[in-house]
Amino acid sequence: MSLLSKILADIRTVIAAVLGIFGLFLLICSGFLNGAEEMAKTGGVNANLWAGIALVVVAVLMALWWGVSPGDSGKGSGDSPSDPGAHRQG
Repeated sequence: MSLLSKILADIRTVIAAVLGIFGLFLLICSGFLNGAEEMAKTGGVNANLWAGIALVVVAVLMALWWGVSPGDSGKGSGDSPSDPGAHRQG
């Protein structure tokens, strides 16, 4: 399995990419499309900016989680009864 296939097969990288894209979109929207009318709708809070920052932070954390443990996706832990490598008693 190639490196690109391993990266795309892990759900953490897919989620991190999607959240990062949404976050960047919201940050761009907050920079270019934010006006007095939008600020009045949210009570003076730049909601796109804060939501975009939060999504980018979560995306970075998910990417770091994958980077720290790229092979730990729950497979081969030995705790599952259906795991053929698990030791059986009795």
